[in-house]
Parts: sequence; structure tokens; C-alpha cells
Amino acid sequence: MRGSDEQTTHLFSYLSPESRVRPDHPLRAIRAMTDAALADISPALAALYATTGRPSIPPEQLLRALVLQVLYSVRSERLLMEEIDYSILFRWFVGVGLDEPIWSHSTFSKNRDRLLRGDIAGAFFVAVQEQARAAGLLSDEHFTVDGTQLEAWASLKSFQPREAPPPDDPDRGNPTINFKGQARRNDTHVSRTDGDAKLYRKADGEKAVLAYLGHVLLDNRHGLVQHAVVTPADGYAERAAALLMLEACTAGRGTVGADKGYNVPDFVAGVRALGLTPHVAEKAKYNAIDGRVTRTPGYALSQQKRKLVEQVFGWMKTVGLLRKLRHRGGERVDWVVTFTAAAYNMVRMRSLLAGT
Repeated sequence: MRGSDEQTTHLFSYLSPESRVRPDHPLRAIRAMTDAALADISPALAALYATTGRPSIPPEQLLRALVLQVLYSVRSERLLMEEIDYSILFRWFVGVGLDEPIWSHSTFSKNRDRLLRGDIAGAFFVAVQEQARAAGLLSDEHFTVDGTQLEAWASLKSFQPREAPPPDDPDRGNPTINFKGQARRNDTHVSRTDGDAKLYRKADGEKAVLAYLGHVLLDNRHGLVQHAVVTPADGYAERAAALLMLEACTAGRGTVGADKGYNVPDFVAGVRALGLTPHVAEKAKYNAIDGRVTRTPGYALSQQKRKLVEQVFGWMKTVGLLRKLRHRGGERVDWVVTFTAAAYNMVRMRSLLAGT
């Protein structure tokens, strides 16, 4: 007998979102780590809100939604709200019931911006990092540093002379600008869309784009991110940011792996001043390290382990959607990159702890 396609709306539902998520679902481990981190940063969240007035979106639910946005590569807040609205899995992870209304995307974005003022991404990252430390997943001795270009959410048309007024073009959405033959530099031009973005070219022969630089300090034991930071794009930012991250996260011992871009006397001297051994990749000419370093077994291991940092950048740019940024301003971009690094660590920790 053919079944009927008649659809009826029941008055009551006897199934909770918790019962619809299978016990071995990968998000269950992520949810547990997220809840533990949110419990640790609860005092910092409380300090951002007044004691009176109308209740806002619970910051715990907001941050869980942002974790989902990273894990599932959701491009916009509007689409994220739509996904949470009709997905039982997403409602369970965020912590809203099946009958509860979902916020508008504009309300969500305004409440998210409040978290910028308290450096909540940094606090959340540290809370996740402490879970990794408690599980014995961090070594605090052997590291890798590297940086990557993050293309800004601004077009080359917005890169205009600092002193000149904006062009009077009737087509303001896509103005006609002819900059052929003009010399455009960061000291004379600025983006009208994102003033913190800089014109940057990764290598000779490649196109210049408006960009930031994202930097990562990686722990070599299990490939977890120890520190992440964003700087303006220039030729010296990678090495300067690496030294700052090493100074903040190391205990004056161990090794630091890096590619050939870090094989310069200033960086090598800076690493040694911190009590660390520089395991930077060798160059054919103008090598800043010698055979006393490269002949050791640890050097070969560092060169093997430093490839793990490319996995981080690959994940953050594809899954985390950081290949083309969707936020403007250095502070906001740094917030998003730090939060994405925390999400990467949770995914990595879930895999590592599942095999123990």
C-alpha cells in the first residue's frame, strides 16, 4: 500500500535536540571543549554587560554559533542564522530549543562586536590551550613559526592617494578608476575601504593585493597552535611577530623551526637571545646558521615538523574561510584569526584525544 504524503503539524514535540544527535557525533567532543572554555572565561564575559536592562543574546550561545560558523565554513551571519534556524544539530550545539526563535543577523552582528572590546577571542584561545596543556598535548620546548598572506576585504580601486579627495563618480558602487602607470605605495596611498590593509606582494612576479599578514607559533609535538597574531603586511612583519610570539610563549629553552625567509642574522640573533636554538632552513648563500646546528638530529626533525604549520594555514584558509577576509580593520581581523586558531586546536585535540 502506498503511504500518504499528507503532512501534519503536531501540537507537541516529545523529542529534544539532545536525543537527535548521535552519541559518537564529532561535534559532541567539540561542544564539551567549548563549554569548558566558556566556563573559564565567564567572568570576562560578565564584565562586558550591565547588571540592569533588557537581556541580550547569551554570550555563550553567541560564541558557540561563531564556532559553528568556522567549523562549517558559513560565509555570512545571515546564512548562519538561517542554518541555525532549520538545523536541529546546530540548535543543539548553540543551546537553543526547537521552539525558540533565532535572532536576526543584524542583532547577532551587533552583539558579536561587543565581544571585541573584551578580547574574548584571546581569552577563549587561552582557555582551549589550557585544556590541551592539561591533557599533555603541549611540549613548550620545540616550536615552528611562519606567516601567511590574508587578502583583505577591499579592492585595488579603493587604494587611492592619501591627500586626494574621493573621486566624484556617479557609479559609487563600482567607480571607474584608471591607475595604469601610476606609482602606488603604502606611504602615499591608503585604502578607502579598509585603512589598515596594506598593498603587499608575496614574491617577485606575483600580483600585489591589499592584505594583512597572519602569524602562527606552532607546538611541534602535536601540531597545536600556541599563539596567533595579525600584523600589517610588510617585508619585516613576519620576523618581528615571530620574536614577539616566542618571547611571550617560551620558557627560554628549546628549538625554533622556520623557512628560509627567517634565515637572516637579525632573526637568528634574536632567537638565540631568547635562549632558543634557531632551526631555520638553510640557504645556498648568506646562511645565518652553520654546521654546528644543521648536523644535529634535532635540526632534521625540526625541518620535518615545520610542515605542520602549512596544515594550519590550509585549514584556516579553506574551512575557516580566511583566504579572503570577510571583516575589515586590523583589530577585527586579529580577533577572527585568533578565534579561528582556537577552533582549529579543538578539531585537532578531538582527533588526538580520540586516539588515546
